[in-house]
Amino acid sequence: MTTAYWCILAVIMMPYIFAPMGQLPGLTYEGFKEPRRRWPDLAGWKARANSTHLNGLEIIPGFAAAVIIAHLANVPQGTTDTLALTFVGTRILHAAFYIANLALLRTFAWASGVVCIVALFVHAA
Repeated sequence: MTTAYWCILAVIMMPYIFAPMGQLPGLTYEGFKEPRRRWPDLAGWKARANSTHLNGLEIIPGFAAAVIIAHLANVPQGTTDTLALTFVGTRILHAAFYIANLALLRTFAWASGVVCIVALFVHAA
């Protein structure tokens, strides 16, 4: 399996790191039975960790498609791996900035990740 494919797995798993960060502190048995009902009650960094989880889920399809299409189009493996690894780095930064409430840096990290996705498609064209 290529590095870029491993990056897809990493991006798929990342949201499941951030969801518990925001939801586990103060979680009761009742809250555990229906955790989505707790979302409106989350505040501050806990709410932002949950939003990081949701944003991470939203970006998976585009990234996975870009990597797979790049492979199918025979984009040089080094290029695909570099863009995929860079994307993973932007997602880690995005999460850190989101949870820390650094909105401008978060937006820059998100946009940088989108640039990686677009670059994969452009290289595949």
